[in-house]
Amino acid sequence: MSSSKSNNGPRQVPPPPNSRAGTPYTRFIPREELQGFASWAPNSFGDNPGTQPPVRAAAEPEPVAPEPSNAQWQAQIHAARQDGYRDGYRDGLVALESFKQSFAQQLAGQFGHALQSFDRELGTLEQQIAASVARIATQLARQVVRSELTVRPEMVVQVAQDAVNAVLMSARTITVHVNPEDHALINLGAADVMEARGARLVSQPTIERGGCLIESDAGTVDARIGARWSLAVQALGTGVDWTLEDD
Repeated sequence: MSSSKSNNGPRQVPPPPNSRAGTPYTRFIPREELQGFASWAPNSFGDNPGTQPPVRAAAEPEPVAPEPSNAQWQAQIHAARQDGYRDGYRDGLVALESFKQSFAQQLAGQFGHALQSFDRELGTLEQQIAASVARIATQLARQVVRSELTVRPEMVVQVAQDAVNAVLMSARTITVHVNPEDHALINLGAADVMEARGARLVSQPTIERGGCLIESDAGTVDARIGARWSLAVQALGTGVDWTLEDD
């Protein structure tokens, strides 16, 4: 009886001779000593310990797409070319429109500067032309006045009368200086005015024909041709002197 129990029960193995008392002792348990066990798997919680996990079926290989045919390759190439042509045409139109705007702005700026410069040059030319026309007109007027003085010397009578009347009435002494060639004309034509103002007529060779110089205690009246001409040309701004010869 005892021998059969010892054969069927677990075999006792004494601890190693160098082990200390009170320390836990472990040893390898042979498989034949274990009874009623099963292998543990993570998905076997709550299941029967004796059941085995299901075996998964092997994954089927994915089908390989067939290679495109020559016609399909040509169709794809044609479609890619059409897409590239449309994209290039669109980008070309955008670039052309941008260039047109930039070119138009550049031309506008250049034409604006050119028009401003032309306007300034035209204004300067108009001023030069106006000055030339005024100068020529003044020279022509000088010729006319000189011709009138030669043809109608009696005009000096009116000049002398106007000059005497311009003297202040408070003047007591009045002297009229005239050219010797105009003395007789004035003495004859303006005798009444001279007598009324008590003016004295004096010949003066330095006085040019057609004019006179009046001196009085109330002031001086310069009615000489050169003085009156200077007043006229100052208003015109031509600066044509009376004493110069005609061009």
